[in-house]
Amino acid sequence: MNALTRELHLFFNALTFFTRIPAPAWVKFGPDELNHASRYFPLAGLIIGLAAAALYAIFALLFPATIAVLLSTGGILLLTGGFHEDGLADLCDGFGGGWTPQQTLEIMKDSRLGSYGALGLIIVLGLKLASLISINDVLIALIAGHTLSRFVAVSLIHTDSYVQLDRLSKVRPLASNMSRTELLIATAPALACLFLLPGYSVLAVITALLLLRLYLCRLFRRRLGGYTGDCLGATQQLAEVAVYLVLCLPLGQL
Repeated sequence: MNALTRELHLFFNALTFFTRIPAPAWVKFGPDELNHASRYFPLAGLIIGLAAAALYAIFALLFPATIAVLLSTGGILLLTGGFHEDGLADLCDGFGGGWTPQQTLEIMKDSRLGSYGALGLIIVLGLKLASLISINDVLIALIAGHTLSRFVAVSLIHTDSYVQLDRLSKVRPLASNMSRTELLIATAPALACLFLLPGYSVLAVITALLLLRLYLCRLFRRRLGGYTGDCLGATQQLAEVAVYLVLCLPLGQL
């Protein structure tokens, strides 16, 4: 297998894990491919963001902006299967009801939705919808939000430790380690999206994401000793909301 073919295998492993988009029949799936597919998380996010923007553009031709945002969001939930939203709900339930790392992980493994998870989903989805409606250029916001948020999530794999107690979790991360080269590959789509934003809003977005990442890393280390698959999903959701909220501010308004 040459280098290009291997990279295509890794890309489709990431894309099919995060979405319901089918891969070609020749793609090889396995633990090793999944472990190194993390380099393409942000690229998968870019594709999801482009899909969200396309859906919004189509629906905006027929409906008011509020309805177009709702329909676009619903379409992306179907495309991704609510993968990251599930991680967010599990983390809210675990961190809300657990006192020890073991108890927290046990709650997070439970497939049932608890009150903390339901409240977390309502707040985050509500913030997404409300902020997107307030942004002038929703298309750029969607592309940047989906891409940058997945880069923030994947960066945790490079710097933090995977919680070994989470081995039996129903949502496991694609990778438990990430090299510097893989992180650089993952950085490319994120940098490209930053160029889409107005110059005066780029610094605000970067600052907000860095602060959010710092807080979440400290929280995960203190409560669990590292990250889990649910932590990555929750990080993606919160980072996406952070991008939209910054772009709602007068300084970051698109």
